[in-house]
Amino acid sequence: MSVHVFQDMSEIVGSMSRGTVRRGPPTADAGAMAETIAGITIPDTKLVREVTEYIRDTEDDLLYHHSRRVFLFGALQGRVRGLRPDLELLYTGAMFHDIGLTEGYRESHLRFEVDGANAARDFLRQRGVTDGDVRKVWLGIALHTTPAVPEFLDPEIALVTAGVETDVLGIGYENITVGERAEVTTAHPRPDFKKRILKAFTEGNIHRPETTFGNVNADVLEHYMAGFQRTDFVKVILDNRWPE
Repeated sequence: MSVHVFQDMSEIVGSMSRGTVRRGPPTADAGAMAETIAGITIPDTKLVREVTEYIRDTEDDLLYHHSRRVFLFGALQGRVRGLRPDLELLYTGAMFHDIGLTEGYRESHLRFEVDGANAARDFLRQRGVTDGDVRKVWLGIALHTTPAVPEFLDPEIALVTAGVETDVLGIGYENITVGERAEVTTAHPRPDFKKRILKAFTEGNIHRPETTFGNVNADVLEHYMAGFQRTDFVKVILDNRWPE
């Protein structure tokens, strides 16, 4: 199987670092009641409400509830780590992180994570969010299936991955109390979640198997896509055009 060459990360990130638009401080409607789950208050701001409405209209119940849990578990893991993320940005990253798995991206041949990152980038730019904040959200989504890297970056990046790892992989499960887990899963249930999320990963990647080279989605397609052949990193090195 041939290896597709992807745009260098530095080019993608660099293209997002221009501009001087500033995001003002979050403002809630007067008298509005913010929602609190497991001690985490979901910001009651215009941006958060627009994110919620957009994702609710775009994703099915599986991905919507998963994304809300990712925010809540990410914020809880942040407390354990002593991190203080911008909750609006963390919420946006969590809510958009799997949008690349939805029907609107069935013809895309980017990695699904990049589709989600680009969708969030466009959404935030349309609302005048500073490019520095857009960059954090973009990286949080783009890197959420890349282990052992996001934890060294900004909290808004690191905690999207932490939330995903808690909800999907059970990493850091013990850091969340029984009561907190109960509150989160009561608000956002996860019936038969393991099998259903694997199905979503399969459906979101089966048309672009080349994008799974070097990442966890190759494991998914190896299990669930008939005829899938994993690209072998060693063979790519040994069989490339260099003569030695």
